[in-house]
Amino acid sequence: MNRNFGLLAFLLLMAIPLGMLAQDAPYYIQVNNFEELKAYFKYDGSKPVIISGHRGGMLPGYPENSIEAMEKTLTILPSFFEIDPRLTKDSVMVLMHDVTLDRTTNFSGNLSEFTYDQLRLAKLKDRQGNITDYGIPTLKEALEWGKTRTIFNLDNKGIPWKDYVALLKTNAYPNIVLSVRSMEEALYYHERLDKVMFCIAIKNQGDLEAFKKTGIPFNRLIAYVGYTMVAEHQEVYRYLRDQGSMIFISIHPTQDKRKTELEKVKGYAEELIKKPDIIETDYPALFGNTKKQ
Repeated sequence: MNRNFGLLAFLLLMAIPLGMLAQDAPYYIQVNNFEELKAYFKYDGSKPVIISGHRGGMLPGYPENSIEAMEKTLTILPSFFEIDPRLTKDSVMVLMHDVTLDRTTNFSGNLSEFTYDQLRLAKLKDRQGNITDYGIPTLKEALEWGKTRTIFNLDNKGIPWKDYVALLKTNAYPNIVLSVRSMEEALYYHERLDKVMFCIAIKNQGDLEAFKKTGIPFNRLIAYVGYTMVAEHQEVYRYLRDQGSMIFISIHPTQDKRKTELEKVKGYAEELIKKPDIIETDYPALFGNTKKQ
């Protein structure tokens, strides 16, 4: 066996959720109600690390923020997905990270200058810049596809708060986490939606105290602590976990930027040693490739 491949396999194996190898693909995560969603994200030191696909995850041939990439990822490992709703010119919520279409599609210009009917003709590019056969999904299409398959973390890209409330107040989707940019935004949703969870930045003691003042229960919180866990905030992490909240890191601007898969996975192992509860990555499939070896 190639030495690099052997190390890659070993490091990846560290990240595979315990029990996953005994399952059969696809690795769907189904939550049927809000109580099950809260239970899924309740801290328990015996739980394996949870992997989240940033921008819906991506693989060669499978673009970010596409249903196809998420479906492909779930053939490799269980994952939930951070996705990026954005409004078209005619106020349809679609999945698109950037303001412009140039990087991720064969169209050019600002997404907000196109109607949904116009965007239906666009084709998505994968991370390597190859044009695929896949189109831009609406948020509704993604939610309908995912409600029996996975969990979504919605990273708001300019959607008015009231529009999220209108979409989610029917409780048709029991699998939703809302990423918020402020305690004000968290309180707005908390006062109007009683069956969603919140991903909120709790990076230090000050953030923790600000969250406590909101009165939002800790069982509705996933604590985003930054790009890595740091020694000086261990007391904050301990307190959050004592309240049942999971610690969430995102490595898309750090370890995901390493040049080769081997270097990436070495970086992933460095984060795993620090024992976060959730890791968000551009490349969730890299955490599950040893399943096939």
